[in-house]
Amino acid sequence: MFNFKHFLGKTFALLLLVLLIFYVKPLGTTHANPANDVDYSKDVIYQIVTDRFYDGNSNNNPTGSIYSSDCSNLHKYCGGDWQGIIDKITDGYLTDMGVTAIWISQPVENVYALHPSGYTSYHGYWARDYKRTNPFYGSYSDFDRLIEAAHSNGIKVIMDFTPNHSSPALETDPSYAENGALYNDGNLLGTYSNDPLNIFDHFGGTDFSSYEDGIYRNLYDLADYNLNNGGIDTYLKDSIKLWLDKGIDGIRIDAVKHMSQGWQKSLMSEIYNHRPVFTFGEWFLGTGKIDPQNHHFANESGMSLLDFQYGQTIREVLRDGTMDWNGFHDMIQSTSNEYKEVIDQVTFIDNHDMARFSVEGSTNRQTDMALAVLLTSRGVPTIYYGTEQYMTGNIDPENRKPMPSFDRSTTAYQIISKLASLRQSNPALGYGDTEQRWINSDVYIYEREFGDNVVVTAINRGHSNYSITNLSTSLPAGIYEDELDSILSGNNITVNTDGFVDSFTLNARGVAIWQYSKKSTTPIIGHVGPMDGIAENTITINGEGFGGIKGTVQFNSANAAVQSRSDTEIKVEVPSVPAGKYDITVKNGDNVASNNYEEFEVLTDKQIPIRFVVHNAYTDYGSNVYVVGNVSELGNWDPNKAIGPMFNQVVYQYPTWYFDLSVPASTTIEFKFIKKDSLGNVEWESGTNHMYTTPTQGTDTVIVNWQ
Repeated sequence: MFNFKHFLGKTFALLLLVLLIFYVKPLGTTHANPANDVDYSKDVIYQIVTDRFYDGNSNNNPTGSIYSSDCSNLHKYCGGDWQGIIDKITDGYLTDMGVTAIWISQPVENVYALHPSGYTSYHGYWARDYKRTNPFYGSYSDFDRLIEAAHSNGIKVIMDFTPNHSSPALETDPSYAENGALYNDGNLLGTYSNDPLNIFDHFGGTDFSSYEDGIYRNLYDLADYNLNNGGIDTYLKDSIKLWLDKGIDGIRIDAVKHMSQGWQKSLMSEIYNHRPVFTFGEWFLGTGKIDPQNHHFANESGMSLLDFQYGQTIREVLRDGTMDWNGFHDMIQSTSNEYKEVIDQVTFIDNHDMARFSVEGSTNRQTDMALAVLLTSRGVPTIYYGTEQYMTGNIDPENRKPMPSFDRSTTAYQIISKLASLRQSNPALGYGDTEQRWINSDVYIYEREFGDNVVVTAINRGHSNYSITNLSTSLPAGIYEDELDSILSGNNITVNTDGFVDSFTLNARGVAIWQYSKKSTTPIIGHVGPMDGIAENTITINGEGFGGIKGTVQFNSANAAVQSRSDTEIKVEVPSVPAGKYDITVKNGDNVASNNYEEFEVLTDKQIPIRFVVHNAYTDYGSNVYVVGNVSELGNWDPNKAIGPMFNQVVYQYPTWYFDLSVPASTTIEFKFIKKDSLGNVEWESGTNHMYTTPTQGTDTVIVNWQ
């Protein structure tokens, strides 16, 4: 139960909310999944808008104004469901394509009302009750069968999740759609205009003018959750644990830019303590946009991100022609430095929030080339449903049309199938760094290498052949055939003993891929996941040459307890060491050490979200307020690691500053606020340290005056 001693507003309404939240019926049993559900480096994800994929059971289709039986109205439900996905797993369409993970629409119950603009919740993003299913997708038993069908065919299931908001609402109009109504297993918690439990923020809609504005104001007309409310915090975390227990293997979190990082890190702590799975968020970036806050979030929140820098750049090069390969490789180099775990960022060429990659009336060659690059690049590649059928369409809803066919003979389908298989067999594609080997505006030849495993990709986007000379690779001497079997006009190559390749012609609009694979006999780490946790959490280490049952795993110099070990995978417990960043090293039975896998974060304890508020913190222009304290999560008194800059415009206004932080539960912390100017000069508060003991669960707010 909640620690009410640390709760603000000890009201009857809050007690009622807590009682409603804990009134939960057990749903099914926990599913054991033998697959590695934290390392997706070798996987190919297939993104499915469930309603638009395939109608496997017409009996669960909607009726009335929210349904378009022929899907002529793309804003309405069209009938796709979980049975349809099951059908396309069992008939081999997805498995033959090489898909090893599916990302499905949020499975929870959505609003039934027709939006005043004629829209419906077919996409799954307008949640009504996170503990019930969307009946138009199927029942809990249907979902169980989907999990079973996927797992028995080697496919992981990723669910979309929207903890930022419920559904469209207007505070001044209770009849607007369902007015953001939120239920807990059938029990109404509140609506946007009747919110006695304070589960929503009420600061109006965001104008996207600042990071702060986007967090605490409504995204468009969507009712924004008050994540500082202990009841809604518990409800959302209990909800995702329910779906984890139903057997999902991954989570895609919507609109992460519009929630505080502090709350989201506490969410990831809850997930990792319950059942760790690969989790990635959506932080939308437009064409040419680079956001350091995006990189910081990916590095510190505990989750990965959809890689919009990658997606937008490859579209510029191969779809729009507004950038060349030099710009693309610059992006590859910069992001390898900006993202600590660049191989965990989720790459794509199109998705449900942008125009389709394929263009009406084109030859589709650019789509084929883009898929070849996507599937041989760093990151976790995601195919948007229908891209393999060259679906076209501008932005929503034209990019969410029904699946036109399930043709397995398209060139795109064949490319995905061949390269998905290669990702499974050659770990260079999952774990390798990227090195440019030959480049100009039209030609890009790049190499991925991990241990003795090598994959080389050559692409010519131009309309003329190129003579390639002086190409050097890490491929051993020999003749290498194109892994695509020349379906994109690729050629074979001969590599000499000095590593140079005999001159050859790279055909216009051609792609060739060559590879060599050999298992390492010495330890080499390719992936660690998750990359943060508390003592005794389980983490999984993947790579090669670990050497069976003998050997050790160390966090810096501290040994970790090994739960299981094979030549390619080790599961260990996070050791009981002081909180902070650690390098992980594997040693085999001969005491041969691997590479260091850097900056695993050991947390002080389970994380909970606390709002820190300081009144009367007056600053000069250009200065900001930060918080620093005696635990690792607050920077261990290092002003360079202080948390902030804090906010002062929406929930509170200047000279009051506030920030939602992730801090360890059940811990007495000491902290102070500091001011930093644009030159990095620091002004500390005077007086003694502020002291505060965090609750065991839930949320809280700490309010002090600047000293």
